Amino acid sequence: QVQLVESGGGSVQAGGSLRLSCAVFGYTYNPYCMAWFRQAPGKGREDVAKISGDGSYTSYADSVKGRFTISQDNAKNTLYLQMNNLESEDTAMYYCAADPRGCANRVSWAHWGQGTQVTVSS
Repeated sequence: QVQLVESGGGSVQAGGSLRLSCAVFGYTYNPYCMAWFRQAPGKGREDVAKISGDGSYTSYADSVKGRFTISQDNAKNTLYLQMNNLESEDTAMYYCAADPRGCANRVSWAHWGQGTQVTVSS
């Protein structure tokens, strides 16, 4: 079975950067759609970014466009989220997810990680 493990979260000042990683264990996620989500206290889950298995398709939430970059290294079975110019509003638990059905019209996800906390201070 596929397991996803996030890392790289932490505390950073506004304007700083963090790079999150999501390691995939059990099987390669090469053909999978991969995504990052986040959830802040008292808020609903938000789609942050998605990337197709071959990397040809990416999408971003409007709130992070121009600041965050999603990427993957299939040889290392790892998904990344580079977060630059962080803002207080980016504070949340960040989760990675994967699904073999592709990115188009994705409303549910086959696999989820446990999350990693990102805290941005003003």
